Amino acid sequence: MKKTCLTALFLAALCAASHAGDSPQFRGPNRDGVFPGETGLMKAWPEGGPPLLWTATGFGVGYSSAAVSNGRVYLTGTLEGQESFLFVLNTDGKELDRIPYGRESDAETAPGARSTPTVEDGRVYLLSSLGEAMCIDLTMGASLWQVNILEQFKGPMNEWALAESLLVDGDRVICTPGGEDAALAALDKNTGETVWVTKGLTDMTSYASVGLAVHNGRRILLTMTSKWVVCADADTGGLLWKHEHPTEWDIHAITPVYHAGRVYYVAGYKSGGGVLELSPDASSYTVLWTDTELDCQHHGVVLVDGCIYGTSHHKSGSRLVCLDWETGKMLWDSKEVRQAAIVAADGMLYAYEGHKSGVVSLIKPSREGFERTGQFVMTAGTREHWAHPTIANGRLYIRHGDALCCYDITAK
Repeated sequence: MKKTCLTALFLAALCAASHAGDSPQFRGPNRDGVFPGETGLMKAWPEGGPPLLWTATGFGVGYSSAAVSNGRVYLTGTLEGQESFLFVLNTDGKELDRIPYGRESDAETAPGARSTPTVEDGRVYLLSSLGEAMCIDLTMGASLWQVNILEQFKGPMNEWALAESLLVDGDRVICTPGGEDAALAALDKNTGETVWVTKGLTDMTSYASVGLAVHNGRRILLTMTSKWVVCADADTGGLLWKHEHPTEWDIHAITPVYHAGRVYYVAGYKSGGGVLELSPDASSYTVLWTDTELDCQHHGVVLVDGCIYGTSHHKSGSRLVCLDWETGKMLWDSKEVRQAAIVAADGMLYAYEGHKSGVVSLIKPSREGFERTGQFVMTAGTREHWAHPTIANGRLYIRHGDALCCYDITAK
């Protein structure tokens, strides 16, 4: 696919406000895997799955999800020679631009790009697996600034390289360098200069992306480092609390879920998760319940109608698990779906199975049991099925390495 010049119309669109059904960052507008702007979607799929609108290829190696904003689709990929690009497509799958941004990890186990682009006002914020945080100006087709957060904050590289997707919060970009007395950091989104760091915790960064929540009017940041669930004040970076949660290989890859004063966290390797109830000012917590039935590794969980849905990792073999939000009790499990990235939209669950399966399922959420109402197999693409699905404006985007497929999931 050839690089083409950005037109004036394209640039104007980029600077406009995002559409209600857009998904300009990792796992939806609230980073919780739920796409609230979607309505009128199919409740069951025909045999073979929903209509495939297009397949685009040529993205090389990568595990980033698609970000969708203002009629454009963004994703990252690493081509031969380890040169990596931000790809810009229109919603028909045609490549409009590819912007080089440097190198990614060449580790044999999981090479290439991982970070999902965060799109805002004609700029893309991105973190490479080697620690380069950057702001790419889409008009210029180049980085405005670039900061290696591991070098800047003296953080060690983790086992499988960084996979965090940057959070844009007002004029700040939030990341997790895991440096000495700098667990989290805020960078000025216009310059890359340091605004604040989270002191009081020195712990290596893991693979989770930071989430933002509002608790009784206080804005808080939630994430997981190698050994801790972490809560910090979003305005100052001050550490509010940390909750120890050891897991094998220090893999914490799932953004904690906040709801009604409570925080759910989870990890794989039989470590499981639990719910913490926050104090009124979010400065402390009490453990409400813990659970080991759902030990989700990196595929994400969703909270829908009082139930947590996710797939387990090592516990009893991989399976889809439904937990009660209030008690942590397992309501049901099913081995019909294994190690799947889970998202939700318009009252339905979407599950994209990896490591080598590629099965995509439409599932009706229920406290009573498992009910699948459609499925198909993602056959295009390369390597592991690890990217999380994106839903935007009635379309389902599935990335599999070199390929991105777009499906029409609207009810006719």
